[in-house]
Amino acid sequence: MISVCTLARGRTAQLAQLMSGLAAQTLKPDELVIAYMQPHAPDGLPDPGVPVRNVFVPGDPMPLAEARNAAARTARGDRLIFLDVDCVPSPTLVERYAQALDMAPAIYLGEVRYLPRGAFDPALGVRHPARPALADDEIRPVPSHGELWGLSFALPRSAWDAAGGMDTGYVGYGGEETDFAWALAAAGIPMAWVGGAVAYHQHHAVHIPPLHQFDAILRNATRFRARWGRWCMDYWLGQFAAAGLIRWNADADAIERLRAPTPAEIAASRREDALFS
Repeated sequence: MISVCTLARGRTAQLAQLMSGLAAQTLKPDELVIAYMQPHAPDGLPDPGVPVRNVFVPGDPMPLAEARNAAARTARGDRLIFLDVDCVPSPTLVERYAQALDMAPAIYLGEVRYLPRGAFDPALGVRHPARPALADDEIRPVPSHGELWGLSFALPRSAWDAAGGMDTGYVGYGGEETDFAWALAAAGIPMAWVGGAVAYHQHHAVHIPPLHQFDAILRNATRFRARWGRWCMDYWLGQFAAAGLIRWNADADAIERLRAPTPAEIAASRREDALFS
């Protein structure tokens, strides 16, 4: 049994596109589980062609780790596909994930292609330059579990349980996915890219660097360092340091917070047309 799981707060139009994409699958999942980080499910959503199960997870800032755990607990499948609410699955996504999971128990990462602003044509999707180009029938080992991203991945429930789910000590933006990746590695769960499981990321504005998530990034990076003896989100930490917001380097034991970003700096970091963050 295959469960597709997604998280939502707002973003109703994006969720509707995801559900329409599930209705067009060559292999239908057995259910869609939506973890809402809001009080109610929106009206007027399309029929994804499979049963829909809702779970509600309160909390602010967004309880991303707890919402994923709630989705996994609610799901009835022994195979779990996590798909970001901004992602529209290509018709073969579920089938390719299912084929890979049938071959070998592992965590699998599907390709994500980014749509430009205002576009919903899959032909316009752009592969992230830091991700490999894959043949549709290819499965390729991932060299480092640090490659895990939460936009699209699949794994057996046994692997989810072996890693202990996601650490709910991460609250708000950042860190919980990388922490989960290292927990999978510690549990001996292999990771691989899988071709043909393409998802199309619907465009939205991003902040580069994500100054609007400044406090959450500092808090969650510090938690990750305490748990694993290394830093995560070091790319963003380096940019914060270069901007004079923190004192930090990759060899530091702690982050020294110098000041918060100003509203003007946060506004200036917003990029309306950027494809990648």
